[in-house]
Amino acid sequence: MLKNSSLLTEKFQTYCSYIIGFVSILIFFISCDLNEDPPFLDNTLYSDPQSAEAARDGIYAGFTHYNAMEQRMFVENGYSGLFTTRRGGNKLSSVWMNGVMKLKPNENVDNQNTWIGLYRIIARANAAIDNSTTDPESSDINQLRINDVIGHAYFSRSFAYFSLTRLWGDIPVWTKLPEADNTNMAKTSSKEVYKLIIDDAIRAKSLLNGSAGVGFPKAHAAQMLLAKVYMLLATNPELSDDGLSETDYWNLAYNESKDIYMSGEYSLVSDYSSLFDGTNENSTESIFELQISQDAGNSQMGRNYTPWRYKSGQAFGWFFVSASVYDYHVSHYPTDPRLNVTYISDYTQRCGGCSDEGNPHRTYPTNSSRGSFGNAHPYLFKHAEKDRSHTNQFNSQNLIIYRYADLLLMLAEISNELENGEQLGYVSEVLERSGLTPHAGYLSDKDSFRDAIMDEYRFELLGEGHDSYNNRRRGFSYFLENTINRHNNNPNFKSSVDVLLNDVESEVMFLDIPLLEINNNELLND
Repeated sequence: MLKNSSLLTEKFQTYCSYIIGFVSILIFFISCDLNEDPPFLDNTLYSDPQSAEAARDGIYAGFTHYNAMEQRMFVENGYSGLFTTRRGGNKLSSVWMNGVMKLKPNENVDNQNTWIGLYRIIARANAAIDNSTTDPESSDINQLRINDVIGHAYFSRSFAYFSLTRLWGDIPVWTKLPEADNTNMAKTSSKEVYKLIIDDAIRAKSLLNGSAGVGFPKAHAAQMLLAKVYMLLATNPELSDDGLSETDYWNLAYNESKDIYMSGEYSLVSDYSSLFDGTNENSTESIFELQISQDAGNSQMGRNYTPWRYKSGQAFGWFFVSASVYDYHVSHYPTDPRLNVTYISDYTQRCGGCSDEGNPHRTYPTNSSRGSFGNAHPYLFKHAEKDRSHTNQFNSQNLIIYRYADLLLMLAEISNELENGEQLGYVSEVLERSGLTPHAGYLSDKDSFRDAIMDEYRFELLGEGHDSYNNRRRGFSYFLENTINRHNNNPNFKSSVDVLLNDVESEVMFLDIPLLEINNNELLND
């Protein structure tokens, strides 16, 4: 997990090669000899702390794999209804423009690979859980290290299933590695998936003890996950049959979130921009952060998000933010310093001596004409490579998954639902960092505050992987009114450059299970 790490022992390198192949075989049906006896199934790997910790590093290496990180971010951001892309060409007729970005997903490689990447994490976690023994009561230093490793495995499995079921609904659930003669799995209801997610996160919370050190999530990350699950269940009671009420779930979410808050371990960094330029990694604001190593060549986030010809070297600049999103942000906070960190629309081109070197490039809102697709939307700038002299296509900027600002907004939302009087203080803390104060929507009634805080998630966290879920967890009607119709009815909407968002509930709320899985898993259609 640590940057530029060389922790992988020869034994674990062997383990890694097998587990990747084994998962591909058993879950995604890539050919190999199923009679092999992979060494990672040997539970002695997990009885030795050093070897177990190498296995833990392998689980987190799954998070930073292209499928589970970049392509997951493509899908999570794209399916939010807030973005558009030039991938496939600067035209509305491209495959991508007719798919996930329009909320009318078609079969595409990013959806498929996101699915594969998340199940790869699950398989590695299952191997660790299946082949280890924990002792939460032990004070032995070696046992504590192993407990922590297994805590990471439970946390990772919980996180992966939470991502999968929010995107696909009912899904196959594997809690053990498949056998050679058992490579099919029927879908499990979302209700059962959420039960597993909660159970795993609770186990993770009890086992994670901080032994891993800086750069690894602690028990608070599991609590953050739990709080998000409880918040979702509070507004989707059909996903649970445990007899708890909406208020019960809000209280559970409050207890987990408040415990993190009261720990005193986290605080907002003073400079919002430092969260996204590589200068403030693993800061006091970070609760769960993926450690990215340029030397390992494991991240192409920079080239995917860096604006076209912003710097010399390869930069794809695939992700734009819809103009309606920018307009809405400015309408609430016209002087918000987060605007210049989140979006970029005006820069001087660099391309290593090409004919338009040094020319200005302007997209929305700097270019008011919106005359062509290529200049009709601001770029999402958070994940872009900020060093304009950087020519490597790979970059080393960490990716923050959970951070303290998100926790404060969660507490504000939860407190508003519980009407405990704390909500304004939490949101004020987030706004004060940017020199802002709560607008009128926060100062009215409960419903107005709810709408304001749901918007605030977008202003603060846009593009960080939460938008798709936050937009949907209050149901289709809320998503339709506050995202889809807001975009489609934006006065600045231009049919030649803006995608028209789909409003068919059955297509908008969940992705279709990838065709590769359907074709190879005989039980999916039973």
